[in-house]
Amino acid sequence: MERMVGGNGLFYPILGFASCVTFIYLSFGDLMLNNEKEQKFGFVERNGTQFMLDGSAFYINGWNSYWLMDHAADEYTKPRVRAMLQAGAKMGLTVCRTWAFNDGAYNALQSSPGRFNEHVFKALDHVIAEARQHGVRLLLSLVNNLQAYGGKTQYVKWAWEEGIGLSASNDSFFFDPSIRSYFKTYIKTVLKRRNTITGIEYRNDPTIFAWELINEPRCMSDASGDTLQDWIEEMSAFVKSIDKNHLLTVGLEGFYGPKTPKSLTMNPEEWASRLGADFIRNSKISYVDFASVHIYPDHWFHEEGLDEKIKFVRKWMLSHIDDGDRELKKPVMFTEFGLSNLNKDYQPSQRDRFYKTIFDVIYKSAKKNRAGAGALVWQFFVGGMEEYNDDFGIVPWERRSTYSLITEQSCNLARIRGLNQLKGYLKELCLEGH
Repeated sequence: MERMVGGNGLFYPILGFASCVTFIYLSFGDLMLNNEKEQKFGFVERNGTQFMLDGSAFYINGWNSYWLMDHAADEYTKPRVRAMLQAGAKMGLTVCRTWAFNDGAYNALQSSPGRFNEHVFKALDHVIAEARQHGVRLLLSLVNNLQAYGGKTQYVKWAWEEGIGLSASNDSFFFDPSIRSYFKTYIKTVLKRRNTITGIEYRNDPTIFAWELINEPRCMSDASGDTLQDWIEEMSAFVKSIDKNHLLTVGLEGFYGPKTPKSLTMNPEEWASRLGADFIRNSKISYVDFASVHIYPDHWFHEEGLDEKIKFVRKWMLSHIDDGDRELKKPVMFTEFGLSNLNKDYQPSQRDRFYKTIFDVIYKSAKKNRAGAGALVWQFFVGGMEEYNDDFGIVPWERRSTYSLITEQSCNLARIRGLNQLKGYLKELCLEGH
């Protein structure tokens, strides 16, 4: 996501009455159901173009809350983590994508290369333990291409400050041997971390759905794509040398590179092929288990109206699902999608229409056993978090029609899997209307 908001310094939430009541209910309600959530967790695996869980195809309706670790690190914001994960579970959502990084910023997990803040690591422990408690799995991203929460810029700065950096360019993150070594140390430390709450090493914890190497990688200094390709090959092999239990994805936006014919017909515009990333080439790497795609027509087009954007979104999704089926032979997951509320003449009903378009493509793909494996909304909050929001985020229960759309998708995908497979909140949610 191009524009991310990260909180700095102290923030004391001011909650409206309705939000406050909802917050308390979501934080502390249904304690009986929590016991049911203590079910045995299996690892999500891959069989060809499908995710598998306990022997059945697993289709994902989920969301992004990038802020979970950051908020778990402060006592006055920590209850939001439980509130958000419980709310997601109640909507039948099965995967949450969140940051497992904070490099050199406020509440930094990694304060300098290889130096970690145990207090913040315990906050990540808490996020993982809470997710397990509520039957939600996590897609954990390991670094940011953007500057929010440090990102590759912070790694380059560290190398420069130590006098060993080859270049002041942010893209040296991908080719500087010293920085590659920094990042490998980070990967190794996170994957081998033993959770202080559950006692389980992260690499052995099925609560983690998958690892994501980097959020939205771009290496514009090498439009050929070779620099980024080499980095992905090296880092994906390194992750798998430590952790063979978990799935791995790159974190791509989905743009086609200059050597791919589709770059001329499917990319939003010509600039998208010059970013150093290549959806097909990057996703073909053997250690990469599934492909990731983002959907932001507002950032990619500035003149088109909603109808044109919706038309593009459908074409964009079907193109990548087709790639998964025919060329990659891997699942394709749409790990971020959002519609901006800054659009001229914006109405919340437009966002509902946008969500429904994406949900329908995923559902139809799942019904046909195709490669479209799921989608994650960007992004969800609980009440009182306006400071952390951007023009895409929502408190999902504040608009009934949006909430219904999301829960309906959860149940539609769950029914493909089979009603006998339903557990916990998903069972309660979907059997009600059956």
